[in-house]
Amino acid sequence: MSTSQADTSPRWSRRFHQNCYRRGLPDRFVQDNISFSKRGVLRGLHYQLGVPQGKLVSVVEGKVFDVAVDIRKGSPTFGQWVGMILSSSDYKQMYVPEGFAHGFCVLSEAALFTYKCTDYYAPQEQRGIRWDDPRLSIEWPISNPILSEKDRAYPMLGDVASSDLPVFVNGRNGGMMEGWNSGMMGVKA
Repeated sequence: MSTSQADTSPRWSRRFHQNCYRRGLPDRFVQDNISFSKRGVLRGLHYQLGVPQGKLVSVVEGKVFDVAVDIRKGSPTFGQWVGMILSSSDYKQMYVPEGFAHGFCVLSEAALFTYKCTDYYAPQEQRGIRWDDPRLSIEWPISNPILSEKDRAYPMLGDVASSDLPVFVNGRNGGMMEGWNSGMMGVKA
């Protein structure tokens, strides 16, 4: 019999409650996804074209640097990005609107990352751009990430065919980046 005792104190957090969010989040989420990655892994930058997904993302365990890039043709903020640290200790979440590319890198030993999505995963519609595109100048906090073959092969944003980019429609596609600074992007549930 062991002399050590397991920690029996409960651990609980609310991951989503529609009434706790500011105006601007979609009314409907249809799919939840979970991703497990180890330190140094970088996933992205991904988006879906014909079946775009908005994503409310958060970390259940660990710490990541999360990034969203506006890649909507005609958007006044095309090519601009925002990034923030998400961790299991601060419960912050980030909303990534439809028409934005999304990626993250793991800063802790491992991370359990969740996505609450506005539409279903459609592998035939999945696209991506390079994480290290110099035109974007994303300030990733790691220099030699672990990448999947698929993420390594994505093109630079300037090399993506116009027909493979989402289109900006004022008043749709999750709004404009100005809302991010007012707290729409980084939210606590």
